[in-house]
Amino acid sequence: MAKKEELQRLTAEQMFQDEIDALIKAEKNPIPTGWKMSPKSVLTYICGGKAGRKVITPKYIGNKRLVEIAISTLVTDRALLLIGEPGTAKSWLSEHLTAAINGDSTRVIQGTAGTTEEQIRYSWNYAMLIAEGPTKDALIPSPIYKAMEDGAIARVEEISRCASEVQDALISLLSEKRMSVPELNVEIPAKKGFSIIATANTRDKGVNEMSAALKRRFNIVVLPSPNTLEAEIDIVRSRVTQLAGNLDLNAKLPEEEVIEKVCTVFRELRQGVTLDGRQKIKPTANVLSTAEAISLLANSMALAGSFGDGEISDYDLAAGLQGAVVKEDSKDGQIWEEYLENIMKKRGSEWLDLYKECKALNKAIK
Repeated sequence: MAKKEELQRLTAEQMFQDEIDALIKAEKNPIPTGWKMSPKSVLTYICGGKAGRKVITPKYIGNKRLVEIAISTLVTDRALLLIGEPGTAKSWLSEHLTAAINGDSTRVIQGTAGTTEEQIRYSWNYAMLIAEGPTKDALIPSPIYKAMEDGAIARVEEISRCASEVQDALISLLSEKRMSVPELNVEIPAKKGFSIIATANTRDKGVNEMSAALKRRFNIVVLPSPNTLEAEIDIVRSRVTQLAGNLDLNAKLPEEEVIEKVCTVFRELRQGVTLDGRQKIKPTANVLSTAEAISLLANSMALAGSFGDGEISDYDLAAGLQGAVVKEDSKDGQIWEEYLENIMKKRGSEWLDLYKECKALNKAIK
């Protein structure tokens, strides 16, 4: 069994176990069946606050009311669907909700074009099936099956990427709250506390649109991109700090000025206008999400720690920006060039070194 410090990525409940324990210990409100803590404590865990003397760090920085709606949905018998553009923390919020509510965020199905109905319901150990026939021991339960048995929450990531027959399999489960296993002539009823949190991407519609019948089984919460530059900086700073704690980057955390520059570039190229609203910019085909800004800065730290002096330089930052902005779409290369010349170059001395490094790299890879 690998030690906690040896794991590349900790689950939410591993990363914040001390906060979860503190909230459970300080609990004074009614706890729904199957939950570890009350809805109010879940909200504190997600949005930040205090549990006794323990400071609870915010996991989601955004509209608090949306989080309240999401939590209250899970108290009812309706499932929750989190919708938003890439990088709006849908999966992050889904993971932390299940970590706080159940103390286990690992009941996950990743939706893809290859996801099958068996992955939604159950499959079989075919060696045992051939040797003994259909038995309970030969059955391999899906994460949703386990959640129904345990009265817990299962997660379905990128549900809109699943084929229609896979989505249809969820309709009966969410309506009837029972799973039939005809091979064993049994029916598995969901215990109180069972629910599903699904996520869907508004930018990438996926393999199939969700049917109206399936959408009706969910309460839908739309997660917006950060409203302000300050909010985006807060999110990026928080997540980069957490990432750096789990990885051997051997570098200092980025200065506030560095984070602000990355978030400024991303917001302007995403929105198609400068932050002051005075100059229009051609937006890129890439989303340039908050999540990508976090990855960019983590990678810049890795460059600085591995090949520099441990402090992010404009040279490191330029490499990350080039890779984030210019991907497969050739038009993005032209948009990036225009942004460098028309916006970044004219921003003053504090942007000049970054402009020069971006310009030099852009020229070198042509």
